[in-house]
Amino acid sequence: MNTPAETPAKPTPEQLLREFEDRAAAQLTAADALAPGSDAVAWRGALLARVAVVKGLPGPAEVSGGAAVSGADGDAVTKALVALGYDADEVFFTLSRPEIGLEPAPRAERLRIHMEAVDPELILGLDAEAAADLAEAFGIAAPRFGTATRVLGRRVVVVDGLERSLGDERLKRRVWHQLKAATAEGPVY
Repeated sequence: MNTPAETPAKPTPEQLLREFEDRAAAQLTAADALAPGSDAVAWRGALLARVAVVKGLPGPAEVSGGAAVSGADGDAVTKALVALGYDADEVFFTLSRPEIGLEPAPRAERLRIHMEAVDPELILGLDAEAAADLAEAFGIAAPRFGTATRVLGRRVVVVDGLERSLGDERLKRRVWHQLKAATAEGPVY
């Protein structure tokens, strides 16, 4: 007589999250291997992210050994995202050009894989280089500053130089106005 096979136990939410994070970390590592030198500045943050923040070129914090968007610009964008309705613990940070001289094709592929790995609902580019690199990664026209663009089910918003704006009140107001296009939306069903 055959006995019914035992059904495997359902994974817990914690197990599912750990599995997703392990897979995302492996994809991020593989993406960095596509563009030698791209691990010069480490990505950081949530691997199950609502928001992915992309900065083009390394700034002073990254050049001195910090992780992606870890300086004053990281503090500023985190505060702005919280003001716009996001949780600070749900943000992933990366540089699109962590190493000067990365070839465009592997750089674009690396960035695309980074975005796919963390699967954010919003991608926020912090400067013109990030805007150009996101356009290349997704095969779209360069997004306009302060305008939300839909790309593969995600919103992409870019601003015109967040780090540069921190020392200039006029630029800071303009970047804040552009950031408002990234205001959190309700759930999409």
